[in-house]
Amino acid sequence: MASEQIYHVPVMLHECMEALAIKPDGVYVDVTFGGGGHSREILKRLGPNGRLVAFDQDPDALRNKIDDERFVLVHQNFRFLKNYLRLQGIRQVDGILADLGVSSHQFDDAERGFSIRFDADLDMRMDQVADLDAKKVINTYSEEELHRIFGMYGEVQNAKSLAKTIVTARLTKSIETVAELKEVIKKMVPRGKEHKYHAQVFQALRIEVNKELEALQEFLLHTISVLKPEGRLVVMSYHSLEDRLVKNFMLKGKFKGEVEKDFFGNEIKPFKIVTRKAITASDTELAENNRSRSAKLRVAEKLPVAEG
Repeated sequence: MASEQIYHVPVMLHECMEALAIKPDGVYVDVTFGGGGHSREILKRLGPNGRLVAFDQDPDALRNKIDDERFVLVHQNFRFLKNYLRLQGIRQVDGILADLGVSSHQFDDAERGFSIRFDADLDMRMDQVADLDAKKVINTYSEEELHRIFGMYGEVQNAKSLAKTIVTARLTKSIETVAELKEVIKKMVPRGKEHKYHAQVFQALRIEVNKELEALQEFLLHTISVLKPEGRLVVMSYHSLEDRLVKNFMLKGKFKGEVEKDFFGNEIKPFKIVTRKAITASDTELAENNRSRSAKLRVAEKLPVAEG
């Protein structure tokens, strides 16, 4: 347990368990296993006939596998939720938990290149065998593509100038490391806001490298058919782009546009919202776990009439 706590301190652990409303003989999925903190707590609440399937694409997470006959760890991205559950002989489940974003372990492992605190190769891959890394994005994407990802995924104010600066600099020498990237863009950084600006740039690169928003949308769409009626969907996000997708999906069953209606004008929605507003961490947790500061937890329940 000590090694798991070092790997990643679970955010809003109690709130997540309450939101899942765990049945002792139920089947549950933790699609972001990481250090296994949430999974261990779910297993504590399951009886001998309960079952838990966890997903994680990061090979480092496999070291935290739990030795329990009720537990299976799938080394895959959660965008493949439905297919890999079927390989386990599971068509529907009682609850799904997703703790999005980067784990403390990934941020603290300098070699992974996720953090602005360390110098390392520009990597940022959650799946270490994936072809696309941050170095390739920085050195091969067009100025227009870089402008798009910095503006859309990082919400960087001067995204266009930033993209032009990077493209100009790489004509002379490829940009290989975190330190080299920070040096190239230093004139773009607003004085006194260095940490925030770098964090926005790195967030944009990480989202692009891992196709995080596309994966999140695919995963969420799978939950409609994977959840049993009255099954719970519990999602914790850490930035507004993710939270907006989750909120819209839970409200409407889609990511854009208005709620669909039937011939009689009745709304066709797959979920009932359990928590009207996003749940945030308590003052006590905020003081003890800095990662909980930006966390927003949303909870929805599958409506009996929804068809997958």
